[in-house]
Amino acid sequence: MKRLWIRSFSLLVGLILAGCGAAATPTNPPTTSTVDANPGAASGTVTLWFHSGQGAERDALNATLQAFAAKNSAIKIEAIELPEGAYNDQVNAAALAGELPCLLDFDGPFVYNYAWSGYLQPLDSLISTDVKADFLPSIIQQGTYNGKLYSLGQFDSGLGFYANKALLEKAGVRIPTLAQPWTRAELDQALSKLKANGLQYPLELKMNYGRGEWFSYGFSPFLQSFGGDLIDRSNYQKATGTLNGAASVEAMQWFQSLFTNGYVNPKPAGDTDFAEGKAALSWVGHWAYPDYAKALGADLLVLPAADLGKGSKTGMGSWNWGITSKCENPAAAAEVLSFIVSPEEVLRMSDANGAVPARSSAIAKSKLFGDGAPLNIYVQQLTNGVAVPRPITPAYPVITSAFAEAVDNIVAGADVQAELDKAAQKIDADIEDNQGYPVK
Repeated sequence: MKRLWIRSFSLLVGLILAGCGAAATPTNPPTTSTVDANPGAASGTVTLWFHSGQGAERDALNATLQAFAAKNSAIKIEAIELPEGAYNDQVNAAALAGELPCLLDFDGPFVYNYAWSGYLQPLDSLISTDVKADFLPSIIQQGTYNGKLYSLGQFDSGLGFYANKALLEKAGVRIPTLAQPWTRAELDQALSKLKANGLQYPLELKMNYGRGEWFSYGFSPFLQSFGGDLIDRSNYQKATGTLNGAASVEAMQWFQSLFTNGYVNPKPAGDTDFAEGKAALSWVGHWAYPDYAKALGADLLVLPAADLGKGSKTGMGSWNWGITSKCENPAAAAEVLSFIVSPEEVLRMSDANGAVPARSSAIAKSKLFGDGAPLNIYVQQLTNGVAVPRPITPAYPVITSAFAEAVDNIVAGADVQAELDKAAQKIDADIEDNQGYPVK
């Protein structure tokens, strides 16, 4: 396991009754503690790992942990920050070594592999029905595997087109709505008009993010809007025939044409083309809003996903929290988790990173996502069937890796059918090697 970058938090001076360590024996979570329960019911030490996301997120989490420390004198939090790019690999290495912490944050779709692998314990006995009902249905869906809830998050996510209103109007491009999104033909025409109006690369796809999870999260909605997908979701046993089927191939041929037609820069030097007015459109998520709003002001538009043939589709899901099976003190961990996902702390994080608040009570108070607010379209996409979860299967780590590799090669000009064939074969081989990932 790589040397970990450790950030110390001396949050509390209190009684240390129990820890979460390498040789700890899992204990069943108590049935008396519920998320949002009154503080003071538990004590001890809770080890916590989190990914090194954007600076505003780290600052918000630090503030949350400090606020917890000020209100809870019996629980000490030992927090460790890990590099985001290698986060999943380090979690797997720690699990094999028996060194997982009590509280762990992780990207949404990895919950299924972690739960299947036995890394996490269910939260059902730690969350009340009333509190559960306050979370967005997408948050509960994301955290549920085999009928059990394994994770909760502070925020959800979504994709859309950020647009420069002045540049669209100059090119004579229609402003789409959720009720009337761009069609494929309209989007293609818009890109052609914008390029003809002097923009070298009118669309930004955040290719600077690299091959990681962005390629799957950001671009699989194009497959789904064409009628394809990453895997056959009827039983999650086979990618062949779906990922490399006619609809998916057509989708990725269209995707490749964005580069061959010169609409997208495959190797941008940085992350500022849209903010600097070099691109008129940016396909990205909520997290870009603070910088874009600062750069464009009244010219910034937040537009829905396009309908490429089979309905508008966008990604959903994001980083969330779970309690590991190695945690000796789940009552204390649940108390920390309850504070992290409380409406006040959900709003703190949402204000910092521009993400969709995970709880309805927080959305109602949000200046960004409430009714009529500038980012309310993300809430509408999450609640109106536009958002699609990433495949709910323990095979997801292989799915995302195989698809990302295919995207990388397709952007470079490789044959679309051949690349999707290879990706489908890798996924099917992994599922076969794991006997179909039977429910344990």
